[in-house]
Amino acid sequence: MSKISGLHHVTAIAGPAQENFDFYAGVLGMRLVKKSVNQDDPGTYHLFYADAEGHPGTDLTFFPWADLAPRRDGYGLSTEVSLAVPPGSLEFWAKHLTRLGTKVFEPEVRFDAKVLPLLDPHGLRLALTESESSLATRSPSKAEAG
Repeated sequence: MSKISGLHHVTAIAGPAQENFDFYAGVLGMRLVKKSVNQDDPGTYHLFYADAEGHPGTDLTFFPWADLAPRRDGYGLSTEVSLAVPPGSLEFWAKHLTRLGTKVFEPEVRFDAKVLPLLDPHGLRLALTESESSLATRSPSKAEAG
């Protein structure tokens, strides 16, 4: 029997595709590694973002629907997606995100890790989490480099 060592990707629902792309690629500096279609709704994109090299386990994907209903938490639904960032970078991220109009909350400590909670443009809760492991699989994002 094989041991499961992690997730390949997480998929969420988003609002308009351009707004989703502008935030994840433009604001967060993630790489759009693939654009395909939703197999259940071929008229809808399936957008795949990941780290600069597209490592498995760094994928966050979206099905964008322009007429998205407001979010409603419920059973069996993810309530927050955590993204690893380098230790000591939360101050940079808080300033960068706030400057670009992103809703950012006060930093917290969760399970001994520093975390910056925020909302994406369509209400998905994200948590930028300081992690040494982020240094092993990533290159600087456009936001950090520029």
